[in-house]
Amino acid sequence: MSSNKIDRDCVVYIAGHRGLVGSAIWRHFEAQGFTRLVGATSAEVDLRDAAATEALLQRVRPDVVVDAAARVGGILANSTQPAEFMSDNLRIQVNLMDAAARVGVERFLFLGSSCIYPKMAEQPIREESLLTGPLEETNIAYAIAKIAGVIAVQSHRTEYARAWISAMPTNLYGPGDNFDPQSSHVLPALIRRFHEAARDGVSEVILWGTGTPRREFLHVDDLAEACLMLLENYDDGLPINVGTGTDVTIRELAEIVADITGFEGEIVQDTSKPDGTPRKLLDVSRIRSLGWESRIRLREGIESTYRWYVDNVDD
Repeated sequence: MSSNKIDRDCVVYIAGHRGLVGSAIWRHFEAQGFTRLVGATSAEVDLRDAAATEALLQRVRPDVVVDAAARVGGILANSTQPAEFMSDNLRIQVNLMDAAARVGVERFLFLGSSCIYPKMAEQPIREESLLTGPLEETNIAYAIAKIAGVIAVQSHRTEYARAWISAMPTNLYGPGDNFDPQSSHVLPALIRRFHEAARDGVSEVILWGTGTPRREFLHVDDLAEACLMLLENYDDGLPINVGTGTDVTIRELAEIVADITGFEGEIVQDTSKPDGTPRKLLDVSRIRSLGWESRIRLREGIESTYRWYVDNVDD
């Protein structure tokens, strides 16, 4: 572990700066006094294109790169589009790291996902569990791509002695999330469905699976804070978990969302649909040892995210 405060006047390139994660990181870095933040939309630069990515980094010459760019989605999207999830994420990561290496980027933060860990990993999941067992089948292509990113970071550290790191966030949510009914993750999907059900006077909402799987949820503003802390205080090849250290069942989550959105009907479980991993709670003792822990409580975070949804998405 090391402490290396980053100059607030250095050039920081945030890949995926318009997304849920990237936009939160941008807000936090700006609030912390960074004056030379750089971003490029996917329309401006396609990070799946090696030449375009190289040209961007050669022009920007960043001192720090945060890779928050990814193709993401929930169980439905992952299970029906595995080829795209594998291809897009592998290319984004490799292109960014190759280009960053060629322009001499000193600090690179790769953001992965807790789905990199084995389906039946011992709970809570320690960083050392990586590559110790089979993955969850419904998002294996995405998980393999993210594991490749972790190995790529380790490879750059080993071969070129670069201070590059990987962080593995748990399930994220917050303002700017994807609320699309076909491709969203579980929490934004529930917010949309319960809001529409309450608005339209629907008598029941159907949940996939048994409702018993347990999940951990981290507000994206907490992750953003963790990212800067890690860039300044963490220098190790082992990926580091970022989470809350607490979890809830999907049923409990649905009941919280129903209450916040004012849904008063019945919640029905469709047990013919898949549950996914039975539990996925991260061991966050490593990041806590650096002095960081999440601050935004789940209900508080869902309430603010719901307000954002109503103001910005609901039509």
